[in-house]
Amino acid sequence: MNTSPETVGRRSALRSALSGLGAAMITAGTSGCRPVEQGTPMPPPVTANSSSAQITPEPRKSRRVLLAYFSRAGENYDYGGRTNLDVGNTEVLAGMIGTLIACDVHRIEAAAPYSDGYDATVARNVREQDGNARPAIVAPLPSIEDYDTVLLASGIWNVRAPMIMTTFAESYDFTGKTVHPVTTHAMSGLGTTERDYARSCPGAVIGEGLAVRGETVRDAGPAVEAWLRRARLLQDCSSPAG
Repeated sequence: MNTSPETVGRRSALRSALSGLGAAMITAGTSGCRPVEQGTPMPPPVTANSSSAQITPEPRKSRRVLLAYFSRAGENYDYGGRTNLDVGNTEVLAGMIGTLIACDVHRIEAAAPYSDGYDATVARNVREQDGNARPAIVAPLPSIEDYDTVLLASGIWNVRAPMIMTTFAESYDFTGKTVHPVTTHAMSGLGTTERDYARSCPGAVIGEGLAVRGETVRDAGPAVEAWLRRARLLQDCSSPAG
């Protein structure tokens, strides 16, 4: 279960959690790729001249990717016990993804914040699931029209994503888009997210999901990169010919 307030301490903790990711990226063969600003498409490839005339290729249309995530910090499950997180597990995972690919990142915030207490959050989630609730969202995105691919990231609460993820999914037209479920969990993997998003996002293609155990998320860099490659969201960069 993963949500956190926007504080300087949380951002510092997130940077610390991601510090080991750079080494994993280098050893995995991503050196030579320039960092890409969020939401900025990769530059078009450089092509050789043809005969005596220089041919200017048409710009390549890049897929625009949105990463929308809901995360909760505070008291969390940890190998059967409890631990207090300054940065929620899903936020750590979202940060890893955001450093590896060009995407726009949107944090989903509940209008009525969830408790920092684990048991209180569990009780609220049970009520929301039993009542098929749609918790309100603060400052929702006006549209997702410009995106081709949407990553929906959250924890898994009682075998499914928190109901606020259904609120988000049902708020937009996903026709023709590819949706990838992304989860942090204790033991349920993707839970029911693939089936739930297929229902909440009619017209979308449900792509391969990523499930990371919450207790191990800070060491998940290699698994995240491998998944992004399988999903064709991360590709090797080639240096222009000299």
